[in-house]
Amino acid sequence: MSEVFFYHLQQSALEQVLPDLLERTLQRGWRAVVQAGSAERVEQLNAMLWTYSRDGFLPHGSKADGAAGDQPVWLTDQAENPNGAQVLFLVDGAAGEAFDGYERICDIFDGNDTDAVADARERWKRAKASGHSLAYWQQEDGRWSKKATG
Repeated sequence: MSEVFFYHLQQSALEQVLPDLLERTLQRGWRAVVQAGSAERVEQLNAMLWTYSRDGFLPHGSKADGAAGDQPVWLTDQAENPNGAQVLFLVDGAAGEAFDGYERICDIFDGNDTDAVADARERWKRAKASGHSLAYWQQEDGRWSKKATG
């Protein structure tokens, strides 16, 4: 079974949080898939990851770039793992359906959106019923604090 981490954004936007989480993933020697809710959002994230920092570079690609197997971070709006990733990031309400093959799933949701919070609660219930190990992380003073496990 996979570990499923729920990240409740309250103080920062996804664009501020995602690069740091991806960098940490790569530092562990893992690959990642970022599944967004639409093709348009994939392209927005693709552009953002090229420019989020003056000091660093986060290697990534999407269908538009090709060569999925060579990409440490793959951006998509589909349930796929073409780069052999160990970590799946679900953003913008993307509902991952197949957790098989992933060591960790990171479900990042906007805590200022009541519908997003309600949807995340439903995803928590489904993941728990499926037997996954769960952790709920919430932003506090710019840092992540583990608030619950399941």
